[in-house]
Amino acid sequence: MTQATESICPAAETEAAPAVQQKPLTGELLLLLAGLAALGALATNIILPTFPDMGRSLDVSVKDLSATLSSFFIAFALGQLLVGPISDRFGRKWLVLGGLATFIVGSAVCAMATSLPQLISGRVIQALGVCATSVLSRAIARDLFDGAQLARALSLIMVAMAAAPGFSPLLGGAFNSLLGWRATFGLVAALALLLGAHYLTRLGETHIADKRSALSVADVLVSYWQLLRDGRFIAPALSVSLVIGALYAFFAMAPDILMIGFGHSALELGLLFAATVFVVFAAGLLAPRLAQRWGQAIAARAGIVIALVGSLALLLGPEDFPFFCAALTLFLLGMGLVNPLATAIALQPFGKQAGAASALLGFMQMGCAAVAIIIGASLGLSAYTALGVILTACLCSALLIFLAVK
Repeated sequence: MTQATESICPAAETEAAPAVQQKPLTGELLLLLAGLAALGALATNIILPTFPDMGRSLDVSVKDLSATLSSFFIAFALGQLLVGPISDRFGRKWLVLGGLATFIVGSAVCAMATSLPQLISGRVIQALGVCATSVLSRAIARDLFDGAQLARALSLIMVAMAAAPGFSPLLGGAFNSLLGWRATFGLVAALALLLGAHYLTRLGETHIADKRSALSVADVLVSYWQLLRDGRFIAPALSVSLVIGALYAFFAMAPDILMIGFGHSALELGLLFAATVFVVFAAGLLAPRLAQRWGQAIAARAGIVIALVGSLALLLGPEDFPFFCAALTLFLLGMGLVNPLATAIALQPFGKQAGAASALLGFMQMGCAAVAIIIGASLGLSAYTALGVILTACLCSALLIFLAVK
């Protein structure tokens, strides 16, 4: 157990975590877990460059299309609350495979949509499926790893995850140019099919029968209530959720800021998202080293401060493209530090409840994302200014809450 986790988990109160299987952290396993975790973000980011064409096709504005994001995140958040406890009782395998199948159905509905309500319906179905892969990727990591190895696994998974949502707008822009915006939904459905086949043949069930918990409505509610009351979970979980909410607000507002405000093309939007990968990649590699030197809590707190500096710069600085990129780089660097470290701190003490803890964490993250996007769209400000307000508010709140983590 890491120094930071020990400091917030007194010996008399810490749950005796079951022994984990401790598989080697191979590149193949990393790629599989990253794919499971990143599919939802990929399915969201790949459509961002298509918003102008999608809006013209469905006769709605780019701002109206933000409903396809907020509805996705709300369904994603609520679905995870069911998936986590069910997986703790019955295992991960069939929920992962069922979730991928549901996601494929939702992608088909999106591809055939002729109106905004139909598109939103497809996005909701997508979210209800892919929420299982996202929440269970973290639970599977907790099944297989513990302590410092868990923190390292989460850091490496999130580094690998950055490539999918970062490079997917380039792919989405290319497919939109060649085949139209509907083709992007066919692409993510095909990726889900390949991911399911790889999971079934290479990993399968990781939550063995003798580690599974009982399942009843009362048990689930008690489990969530215990997690919400436990400072070891709620402080780091809510902090990182606010940071992730800010990140998705950036994703949602970027097409308006860059394509409408600054006049950039879909290709240029994709290139900017691709550039963010390298910032998050560097932060993800740095996070475990800083955690080893300073402890997880101090390193994560430093990440929040760095992200807050970038948010304040965006809010208070000039509204031009070079400054936007500089401020965004600081935000992404801090986000890349705090995300894996605060996630590890939140999940570490709850081995037996890994599914429920991961589900509640995912619910909080997607809930914060949905609220941030809805508020940003309703502020009545320019997208640039609204993003600065949302990022600053989220990061200030995250820092205040994370001060409770010792």
